[in-house]
Amino acid sequence: MELRINRRALVGLGLAAAVAASSLAAFRTDSGDASSHREAPTISGDPQHDNTDVYAFVSPDKAGTVTLMANWIPFEEPNGGPNFYPFATRSRYNIKIDNDGDAKTDITYQWTFRNEDRRGTTTFLYNNGPVTSLDDPNLLFRQRYTLKRITPGGTKTLVSDGVVAPSNVGRTSMPDYGALRTQAVKSLPGGGKSFAGQSDEAFFLDLRVFDFLYGGNLSLVGQDTLKGYNVNTVAVQVPAAEVALKGDPRRNPVIGVCSTTDKFNGSSYVQVSRLCNPLVNELVAAAGLKDAYNALDPSKDAGVKALVDRVTDPEVARLLQAVYGIKAPATPRADLVEIFLTGIARQNGPIKADLNSQVLNKDAGKLRPSEMLRLNMSIPPAKDPNRLGVLGGDLQGFPNGRRLTDDVVDISLQAVAGAAQTGKLVAGLTDKVDANDKPMLPAFPYIPLPSDVAVNQR
Repeated sequence: MELRINRRALVGLGLAAAVAASSLAAFRTDSGDASSHREAPTISGDPQHDNTDVYAFVSPDKAGTVTLMANWIPFEEPNGGPNFYPFATRSRYNIKIDNDGDAKTDITYQWTFRNEDRRGTTTFLYNNGPVTSLDDPNLLFRQRYTLKRITPGGTKTLVSDGVVAPSNVGRTSMPDYGALRTQAVKSLPGGGKSFAGQSDEAFFLDLRVFDFLYGGNLSLVGQDTLKGYNVNTVAVQVPAAEVALKGDPRRNPVIGVCSTTDKFNGSSYVQVSRLCNPLVNELVAAAGLKDAYNALDPSKDAGVKALVDRVTDPEVARLLQAVYGIKAPATPRADLVEIFLTGIARQNGPIKADLNSQVLNKDAGKLRPSEMLRLNMSIPPAKDPNRLGVLGGDLQGFPNGRRLTDDVVDISLQAVAGAAQTGKLVAGLTDKVDANDKPMLPAFPYIPLPSDVAVNQR
């Protein structure tokens, strides 16, 4: 498929993706919880179900495959024993794919977990000696998982007895944690891979944005607030044909990706978290809308007028004008609607480029606008990835999917300030956190190993 890109038109894509998300969650408030780095009132008390980040990218070291990843449990202090950080056992952790653009899920990769706890009444310890393998008898608490691939045509169990990489207790208990991580990578039928376990918190940013937009004068920048914390990760690497519409990534290269958590409420499973693009609920949605967003299915997004209105007249742009004097672009912001709700394609709106809308799939039907992270799998990985993604001329970066190295905060700040329309970056508009403190690993699951050093020792 020929890719026709107007780089000037796309320079500010990133924050459009973050800003537009504010518009989508408003009306349902019957859900008990929410998701994404403690951004919603209810989920802040339920970290096992708090979905923090979603990543989707063409695998850099394995041609013809894509990697899909989602994280849970924000702000895991590495030394947080004695129970550390298990996945919930009466819940479903999902990565969902829409490949035809109707905003309905076509494929779900679903993890469920169970405990093996041999501590009983004899000890408080997570392990009673050095752990050198996942089946080491010294590991007194472990989790196993089942991974299913669910489509309208049926359900297939891909992994029935996978072992979760444990929480990183420390160097005495787990002298070679990298070996445990390697053992936790499971091969899938058809050449794929699966992983579940603890990882480094790879999202990098200065969260003092909440202190009146970095202190009102960009003085509060340069501190990676998440440095040293860990998260829980699930990930799959699968052939592109397994997620493409009709199994044909050449004709149908674009997929939309979201992640959700379903919590058992005693009689049924209820969606209590949802995360697609980064920063949606944290920085965009008004406080009274945050819980509702997490219960919403993407197929309902376009019908929520109150929040769609926040896309066309985004609050963040108005705040940047009021606080920093950066003139807000004229409204309505049709560019943000295209970037966030429909994906980028010439036929969708004002941005004259074909990038990552499902309408580019030759076998797709009518598009239903919805908030999701969209990835064009036909664009090869960059040899030298640019942290600014599309804004930096790297078309395999955010908002065309999301890689571990993408600086989604800086991309977003620039875009909401109007860089997508002017083709010029706003000087100095950055949180000055340009990379994670740990580098991305060269092989699946790519996300760095979890830390075993207390955050307050850093």
